[in-house]
Amino acid sequence: MKILLATSNKNKVKEIKEFFTEYDVCALGEVLDPFEIDECGTSFKENALIKVRAVHEALKSKNLQSEFFVLSDDSGICVDALSGAPGIFSARFSGAGATDASNREKLASELRALNLDSSSAHYTAAIALKCDLGEFCTHGFMHGTAITQQRGQNGFGYDFMFIPRGFDRTIGELPAAVKFKISHRTKGLALMRILLKNLEKQMRLAKFH
Repeated sequence: MKILLATSNKNKVKEIKEFFTEYDVCALGEVLDPFEIDECGTSFKENALIKVRAVHEALKSKNLQSEFFVLSDDSGICVDALSGAPGIFSARFSGAGATDASNREKLASELRALNLDSSSAHYTAAIALKCDLGEFCTHGFMHGTAITQQRGQNGFGYDFMFIPRGFDRTIGELPAAVKFKISHRTKGLALMRILLKNLEKQMRLAKFH
């Protein structure tokens, strides 16, 4: 069984492929023509499930749904001083045409408007899965502090402005191996791996009945 990611985001694809080395992991564009998915949910979980449902339906139209586990990630940063913003709007926080850089500047300006240079914050990752046996979702979290400065060269998104709990450097300053170990996405994927193993067992048993 292969995993089809409901994204073509090269950074997310890279991280998930590095985690699931035991599976053949494909980006959306490797199997289907990429298409726009309206992420109209009100939580990370809802948006992650919307994505896997849309991609699973697209696979069904080509009679390919039994060949893949469809997996998606919906993630973002929630800053306490901003009442949890940007949250599910992390990727488009700065509006139309948002980029990682413009989103970081927007976050910094929102904190400075409150005369703050930091705030407690956390990252959330909702990892959703859909296959012939149903749909499932796990979560991972990484707590720490959001700062207005941008520090470091590694990572993407808000990594240059987030210091994980127990560290004095931003994710952008930490080695990739450390980020991989402590990240919200890794934690969510670790729980999903347990589900995947159980689903594979169920599929094998079903073949003998």
